[in-house]
Amino acid sequence: MTTSRTSKLALMTTGALLGGALTLSVQAFADKSDSVLPLTELRIFAEVFGRIKQDYVEPVEDKKLINEAIKGMLSGLDPHSDYFDPQAFKEFREGTQGEFGGLGIEIGAEDGLVKVVAPIEDTPAQKAGIKSGDLIVKIDDTPVRGLSLNDAVKRMRGKPGTKVTLTIARKTESKPLVFTLTRAIIQTKSVKSRMLEPGFGYVRVAQFQEHTVENFAQALSGLYKENKAPLKGLVLDLRDDPGGLLNGAVGVSSAFLPKDALVVYTEGRVADAQMRLYANSKYYLRGNTPDYYAKTPAELKTVPLVVLVNGGSASASEIVAGALQDHKRALIVGTQTFGKGSVQSVLPLSNDGGIKLTTARYFTPNGRSIQAKGITPDIIAEDGSESSSLRIREADLEKHLSNPSGEEAAPASKPANGKPATPAAKPSASKTTDDDGKPVDTQLNQALNVLKVQQILLKKAGN
Repeated sequence: MTTSRTSKLALMTTGALLGGALTLSVQAFADKSDSVLPLTELRIFAEVFGRIKQDYVEPVEDKKLINEAIKGMLSGLDPHSDYFDPQAFKEFREGTQGEFGGLGIEIGAEDGLVKVVAPIEDTPAQKAGIKSGDLIVKIDDTPVRGLSLNDAVKRMRGKPGTKVTLTIARKTESKPLVFTLTRAIIQTKSVKSRMLEPGFGYVRVAQFQEHTVENFAQALSGLYKENKAPLKGLVLDLRDDPGGLLNGAVGVSSAFLPKDALVVYTEGRVADAQMRLYANSKYYLRGNTPDYYAKTPAELKTVPLVVLVNGGSASASEIVAGALQDHKRALIVGTQTFGKGSVQSVLPLSNDGGIKLTTARYFTPNGRSIQAKGITPDIIAEDGSESSSLRIREADLEKHLSNPSGEEAAPASKPANGKPATPAAKPSASKTTDDDGKPVDTQLNQALNVLKVQQILLKKAGN
């Protein structure tokens, strides 16, 4: 994004990513506060510092004590604020390119432990069977309790080709599960697309990265070209999409909304955190890049659209779902989303490290806060293999920000607009694989059925 407001902030719309935090360019942080320093509390801090230096069982370096104090100060605020030493900050920023070394897990903090929000698609973690809601209790021989998210990420990262063992607690299992994974260079492909059947297209966004909007526009054009005619319907799959760049969410929403329609707005304490972002290229492009949608089919603004979401859909993906739902541009199908409605700014420090600080809450065009609540689908479609009780959501995280309207973790049977959600047909428990032995995607099948019903209704209306 090129506006003066947005260029000043590194806007994050996701949790801590194992090998993939997403960020925009940042400016140096300067404390402009005129508030008086809390001298009494600082004296206590100095007293504790001195006691540790003098009486602790082993000598401790000043640098370690200060770093740990900074980490504690930030991690005590909310689950998404964090401190990065210079090496960790370098690795953190590498994730914006969509290529990094690691396992491919989006994680969050919970009661001093590390929980899996979602495994990243096509990564060692997903292929090994790591699931959303899993609780990581050990990394190799190191217990996780007490580690910061940053420390956990550092231990799980490493040279590609080396192995790491994760001990995981899963609610459905009576004993801990042990996974030995091989670290790899994670090259996440954020956009995938294909034709479901003639006339009906499918596009998936796995994460919102630097090139997501560009790749998304190419995928949409490719579907129309492959179909050789206007599409009858389109499924946008945002399931297990942990979020990413805010401008990516604005760009993806803009493909389907009228020009200058409000996509999202943010509210925070400082002026730079007060933003209104619209379906306009100046809010999702950088520099003088031509608009990626300049050559996409005009029918994208009216094609029947279904958005698939689940408990792993977080932040940027919730912005897209919320914007399209508020503008009545799409039907949202799936299960209640994660509920991360806060924006993080990444601020570099003079030691080449940095901090990730929660600076704003974001709101859908109709003024709904997603924080600790999420997006409730218009049509509830349970995954045959998914139990909502096993999903970790923002409201489950310790020290999560409250929802400003006082609403948290709305039940899946009651949508945010107050109208009863339409329950989808429950998937058949007897058929979980197709004739080729591949798992049946019951939610995707339901989305396709919704589009077909819309086609029938459109034809009837035309007659």
